[in-house]
Amino acid sequence: MQRRFLQCDVFSPLATRGNGLAVVLDGEGLSDEAMQRFAAWTQLAETTFLLPPQDPAADYRLRIFTTTRELPFAGHPTLGSCMSWLHAGGVPRTPGLVRQECGVGLVEVDVSAERPAFVAPPTRIEPLEEAVLASALRALRIDPADVVASARLVNGPVWEFIELRDADAVLRADASGASFPQERAIGLLGAYPPGGEADFEVRMIDIWHGVKEDPITGSLNAAIARWLKAEGRLVAPYVAAQGRAIGRHGRVHVRPRGEDVLVGGDVTVLIEGVLDF
Repeated sequence: MQRRFLQCDVFSPLATRGNGLAVVLDGEGLSDEAMQRFAAWTQLAETTFLLPPQDPAADYRLRIFTTTRELPFAGHPTLGSCMSWLHAGGVPRTPGLVRQECGVGLVEVDVSAERPAFVAPPTRIEPLEEAVLASALRALRIDPADVVASARLVNGPVWEFIELRDADAVLRADASGASFPQERAIGLLGAYPPGGEADFEVRMIDIWHGVKEDPITGSLNAAIARWLKAEGRLVAPYVAAQGRAIGRHGRVHVRPRGEDVLVGGDVTVLIEGVLDF
């Protein structure tokens, strides 16, 4: 069967400098095994499959796969899949608003503004145990004196979140050679001086028998934004940069809207075609 296929770049105004995503627009009829096998073959951080919705309020259903497992939610796959669906002719039930069904339920994507933006899912905020924090700091060669705050943030994925004194401290973090017996996703945040292009630098470093840094991570940025809101610090829109440490140019645009938080960014469709499988 031929299936429509797109590949896009997400969270960067500069095409090929963001986070790549593979999107299979006609996922119906594929088994879990076939989806996982294809996601492993693409070798991208995530591959998504669009399906007819099961929730009558949704415009489509989305399944998200890394090269090794399925995710209940992820940020750049949400934006990239939404814009791919629209690019392929999808028409939302509500003008300017796309409702995506995924593992965490319905996620709304505002497509009425300059950039698409999803409503950040609810985030559970817990203390990060001292021993866990200490081991993360050792693994990333971070001076404990640079730590401002920490928390465990859960919005589908589980993040060990650490705020550092500034963006330079975030960029100095070095996890080369680190290893843990279980996978741990560590998110870093540090502020830039006022008046610059970006307000924060963000990094997401995944450590598990090796180190992998994500170019731009929508779900982590969403969790951080929810945390900032809970701390009373999200009072105006801000821009987070991510990917500088690995040669990318990620820009995540965050803005409060009442009780919600919207997380947005640019999406560029780079490849369009069909798959035979």
